[in-house]
Amino acid sequence: MDEHRPENDAQARPAGTFDMACDAHMHVYDPRFLPHGVEMAPHGKAASVPHYRTVQPHLGTQRTVVVTPRDYGTDNRVTLDAIRQLGADRTRGVAVVHPDIRDVELEALHAGGIRGIRFTLYTPANAAVSFDMVEPLSHRVAELGWHVQLHWRADQIVAHRAMLTRLPSAIVFDHMARLPQPAGTQDPAFDIVRDLAETGRVWVKLSGPYLDSLMGEAGAYQDRSPVAKDWISALPERVVWGSDWPHTTEIHKPDDGKLRALLDTWADDTSLRDRILVRNPAVLYDFPS
Repeated sequence: MDEHRPENDAQARPAGTFDMACDAHMHVYDPRFLPHGVEMAPHGKAASVPHYRTVQPHLGTQRTVVVTPRDYGTDNRVTLDAIRQLGADRTRGVAVVHPDIRDVELEALHAGGIRGIRFTLYTPANAAVSFDMVEPLSHRVAELGWHVQLHWRADQIVAHRAMLTRLPSAIVFDHMARLPQPAGTQDPAFDIVRDLAETGRVWVKLSGPYLDSLMGEAGAYQDRSPVAKDWISALPERVVWGSDWPHTTEIHKPDDGKLRALLDTWADDTSLRDRILVRNPAVLYDFPS
């Protein structure tokens, strides 16, 4: 049995499904695109497009957003290939680039389905990008209608508040903005993001509940539920949900279906879940109507 496939289908399958629901955050690992001399990490051995397709029925999703993994640096071929395999009409991507990228290269990425660029800086050591790249690249990609996606800790959001207010592009905060426990939405980063959201350009991903949970899988990440609910209440039209498959930070992989089912407890209204899974990502990622 695939290590990412839920063992109990009846328990794991989401309670409700929506036509063109979107998993707005996942990664594909393919050894064909790794830099020479770099070995595939253990999580990559079962994280190909065919593996992900076995997971999709348990998520109840048909649309996907593929995010270039840290392992690949600024080589986005793995993401572009995944978009082609999963279907360009229902798949988008988030790339990693440097400020010296040429306009023609950005245009090629756009044609390939890329709609944003990511800055994974929650642990800056060995990162492919840096904080000083965010503002110049935000100006570059704003012209394409893209966003900058920030995987930052809450304290980094606070430290870079002034810079965030200057960004011309849309901003997407990864993994519930990494608000720490037990502070949760009492952390000052929550108010900063909520204030920035008044511009209409700020989005939050409801993903990775295990990243900042003290209760963990045994406690069904219940300490993250208030955070998720507060984001939904604050930004109902600008939150999206993502699986974070294949959960590269986790030694023991969580049940994907159960992660998706958490959304049903965070948003108990069918119309609201339709907005989070279908309508919001259609706007953010430029999916066809």
